[in-house]
Amino acid sequence: MVSKEVTIVNPSGLHLRPAGNLSQTAMRFKSDVIITFQEKTIVAKSVLNVMAAGIRCGDKINIQCSGVDEDEALKVICEAINSGLGEGKEA
Repeated sequence: MVSKEVTIVNPSGLHLRPAGNLSQTAMRFKSDVIITFQEKTIVAKSVLNVMAAGIRCGDKINIQCSGVDEDEALKVICEAINSGLGEGKEA
């Protein structure tokens, strides 16, 4: 298992579009991808779970990947989050 803490940079947080992009990115990998936010454990491959977590801009989340491609999964998912998940960052 590998993990990393990242900060959400999307101005509007993880609403439908960025949550969908995050889930789609997680689904590309065989590894299990779990998000820990506050006291919640969220399956990243479920867009509804990601949206329901109420993660907003500036929130810190922990990404945990476990499986055969865990290192690549963590790298790609963190890069996607840091790049705004398809949305622009606030200046």
